[in-house]
Amino acid sequence: MIATNNISLMFGKQVLFKDVTLKFVPGNCYGLIGANGSGKSTFLKILSGEIEPSQGEVIMGHNKRLAMLRQDHFSFDDCTVLDTVIMGHGALHDVLQERELLYSKEEMSDADGYRAGELEMAVAEMNGWEAQSDAAILLAGLGIETELHDRYMRELEGGQKIRILLAQALFGNPDILLLDEPTNNLDLESIMWLEEFLYRFENTVIVVSHDRHFLNKTCTHIADIDHDKILIYVGNYDFWYQASQLSLTQKKNENKKKEDKINELKAFVARFSSNASKARQATSRKKLLENITLDEIPISSRKFPYIAFKPERECGTNIITLENISKTIEGLKPLTDISLTVNKGDKIVFIGASSVVKSTLLQIAAGEIEPDAGTVNRGVTITSDYFPKDNSSYFTNDISIIDWLSQYTTNNDMTFIRGFLGRMLFSGDESFKQVSVLSGGERVRCMLSKMMLSGANTLILDEPTNHLDLETITALNTGLSEFNGCILFTSHDHQFISTIANRVVEITPGGIIDRVMSFDDYIGDSEISKIRDRMYHGHDRFNL
Repeated sequence: MIATNNISLMFGKQVLFKDVTLKFVPGNCYGLIGANGSGKSTFLKILSGEIEPSQGEVIMGHNKRLAMLRQDHFSFDDCTVLDTVIMGHGALHDVLQERELLYSKEEMSDADGYRAGELEMAVAEMNGWEAQSDAAILLAGLGIETELHDRYMRELEGGQKIRILLAQALFGNPDILLLDEPTNNLDLESIMWLEEFLYRFENTVIVVSHDRHFLNKTCTHIADIDHDKILIYVGNYDFWYQASQLSLTQKKNENKKKEDKINELKAFVARFSSNASKARQATSRKKLLENITLDEIPISSRKFPYIAFKPERECGTNIITLENISKTIEGLKPLTDISLTVNKGDKIVFIGASSVVKSTLLQIAAGEIEPDAGTVNRGVTITSDYFPKDNSSYFTNDISIIDWLSQYTTNNDMTFIRGFLGRMLFSGDESFKQVSVLSGGERVRCMLSKMMLSGANTLILDEPTNHLDLETITALNTGLSEFNGCILFTSHDHQFISTIANRVVEITPGGIIDRVMSFDDYIGDSEISKIRDRMYHGHDRFNL
């Protein structure tokens, strides 16, 4: 159990949360949600002791062990992968290290022998005999193959290191588990494995995530940061959303009834206050009027942008055809002899291979790069726009957001551009910010604004939900679901994929698997699973 007692956190005059008293109990998984900047990650750091609150205290049960997903993977560069994972249980790791040092002595004294006995008991109590096998199981579930377990962390790629740090947090059955965006850098299979792990986890979990499907699959409760407070709701993300919207609607309806009553009483008083025969009734209604108060409805920190893609012309029959495409990048050949025909009405998600493979294919389809071999044919009616995973090249100039967006529209009316930016949450003076200082989420909103103004009938998007909060993901999800053109995209967001895609293309070492079906049907199809196993046979599924 971990609890907070009157926690407040302020930065100068800015209040993130005030007088927060909560209890997080074993057996539950709490999804911590809130708008960007509301203090989700900061609250986790308060719970872990990394940050001191302005007032209040954190209370944790006696002898309870807390683990938190760390982001400083460079700190472990001189450690092996297995050792890094076992470090997640600090006490056990210290005992194992001391035991190894003791047994490395050529001769042991009586004191050493006595100490060795104590260490063996401690190892047994902490289930240390299975430490390496338990760590290996976690690593396998997260896509870190056995041959990497004895390698040093400095030899691995950034995405692999993040997975290992996740295994470190999960290791040793901690009493309290704090996870900040644990699905980042995980492929869909690893996310499904983590969902199952947390579903079976019997202790306390508090998790921050922008993945709605992940929150729905894992969370028993939602802790919502809004209006400087944190309120806990029973149920998963969808239940919280429905309950919160129902509560807001009820408050608005109650206020509407009260406003109607107020107007009715005011009209009676104004009409009859000077009428001697009605004066008593007018006085009575005036007193009733004084006793009616509207419920205060605080302004939420959550803001939903308006995202809608409207093609200027309809797609024809011929969209994009790739024939025998091959491409070599930096000595590697991520694509070999790939053929694909995009049909009218297709909303295709590309899954299954490394991000390099998928990004390369989307860049070729968008005309951003040329293949080394093969041909790309685009229909004469097709206008496409491309959303890259790395958008940094678009924001090198030191200009305002207004001037940046003006480059991508023929409508130079500043009122139109400012109104458009306002709907994308760049209101007032925010539209004059320099693009060079924008956050990741702000840059994505700029790129989406550019795409909306393009009028393209074919959208090509590479991981568009990266850096976005739940509200913007929801708005983008709706915009793409309602778009009546063609879409080619990649994503690790299960709900985003399942509600948009009507066709799944998985790129494997043995070729592509191409099915016109929903994503949920695809991953649940046993025959497709057998095909995938054959096409991945002998290859690392997670790090192609």
